[in-house]
Amino acid sequence: MKSVLTGAAVTLGLLLASIGSAQASNTAQPTPEAKQHGIDRAGDAYAGWLQNTTTSTAAPAEMAPAATVEGIDVSSHQGNVNWSAQWTAGKRFAYVKATEGNYYINPYFAQQYNGSYNVGMIRGAYHFATPNDSSGANQANYFLSHGGGWSRDGKTLPGALDIEYNPYGATCYGLSQSAMVSWIRDFVNTYKARTGRDPVIYTNLDWWTRCTGNSTAFNSTNPLWVARYASAPGTLPGGWPFHTIWQYSSTPIDQNRFNGDMSRLTALANG
Repeated sequence: MKSVLTGAAVTLGLLLASIGSAQASNTAQPTPEAKQHGIDRAGDAYAGWLQNTTTSTAAPAEMAPAATVEGIDVSSHQGNVNWSAQWTAGKRFAYVKATEGNYYINPYFAQQYNGSYNVGMIRGAYHFATPNDSSGANQANYFLSHGGGWSRDGKTLPGALDIEYNPYGATCYGLSQSAMVSWIRDFVNTYKARTGRDPVIYTNLDWWTRCTGNSTAFNSTNPLWVARYASAPGTLPGGWPFHTIWQYSSTPIDQNRFNGDMSRLTALANG
């Protein structure tokens, strides 16, 4: 399956990123709590924003299984990342925020997405969902048009849907649990129809339970990227039998651990 955004289209899309982000049409204002976490305007949300209160600077105390791979995730908050330093620190994969809603493009996406690739990492893009703004299909298409595509090159992970606490208002974006499940299904089905891949779902147990009723609708199709800043992933949401990626800290940058060895990470990239 060819990437939906390759070659000249990638270059053009990334050159326009800063313009697109400056033209954000979302007028929602971050909550006071979100502002305490560095979210000053629409578009500033990032994976795990409400969990980044950890004071630990080390990997989880629990001994990690031998078959794991360390990685990070980044957004505009990190600016231009020193990818060589991250590689030297042992990071071998990265997820990069590409978009939010249907109004924001990460202005640092090119440096982060291409830079991680160029240093040798396997990388993917993620989308911060705002389900109250537009449909799941609309946001999936926006994501795919601005860096969220996939290609079977062994270095590109399937896109990830970051679905978590709302930094701009009601925790569940004003949707009922059933409506939220329908929104997520709309997003993942649209993404798969255009790429042939099931996107990764990033979430946490508390939000997923509150806002989807702990739905089990996706646990056999979509890889789970679970957020829990602790010594172990803990109880997984939605009946997922295992996690694929675990975000375990935000210090000094969002830290992630892939649940498998490098061959399995490459297999996820290749589909």
